[in-house]
Amino acid sequence: MPTPSTTDYLRSHIRTVPDWPAPGVQFRDITPLLQDPRVFRVLIDTFVHRYMEKRMRPDVVAGLDARGFIIGSVLAYELGLGFVPIRKKGKLPFTTVQETYELEYGSATVELHADAVQRGDRVLLVDDLIATGGTMMAGKKLLEKLGATVAEGVAIVDLPELGGSDRLRAAGLPLFTLVDFSGH
Repeated sequence: MPTPSTTDYLRSHIRTVPDWPAPGVQFRDITPLLQDPRVFRVLIDTFVHRYMEKRMRPDVVAGLDARGFIIGSVLAYELGLGFVPIRKKGKLPFTTVQETYELEYGSATVELHADAVQRGDRVLLVDDLIATGGTMMAGKKLLEKLGATVAEGVAIVDLPELGGSDRLRAAGLPLFTLVDFSGH
C-alpha cells in the first residue's frame, strides 16, 4: 500500500468541529496533530526541512498568539534560531509596538517587544491557520515597524475561501501552508 502524502496524512489528523464557535462555522482543530508524537514530528519536520535550505533560512522565527507559539517555538529550536512571541495586547511586560486589526465584529490588538528583532532581520512568521489573514497581516506590520522583513508567512491550514491568503499575498507576503481546506 502506498504511503499517503504528507498533506493527506496531516489533513487526516485535523479534526473538524461543526458549528463552533458559531452556527455554520466548520472549525479546523489542530490539537490532534499535536497530541500524537509521530504526527507532531512529521508536521515539524516538514517545516524544518523547508527552512534549513540556505535560501529559505530566516534569522528569527516569530509566532502569533497562541497556537503560532507552539509550532513557531519548536521550529525555532530545531533550526537553532531565536523565537519572538507576538502577543495579544497587555501580555508583554517590556516596551512594545502595537498593531490593531479588524475582526468580523470589532477589532483586536497585538504587540511585540520593541527590541524583539533587529533592522534587516529576515523573519519567519508562524501561525496555525490563515482565515481572514488579519492576525498575520498585523504581525507582518509589527515586524516591519521595527525594520525587519517577513521572509514568509507559514501556517498549517489555509482556508482560502475566507480570502486571507489572497489578501496576504497581495500585500507582498509569500505564504507556505500545508493543508488547504477549500471547498471542504
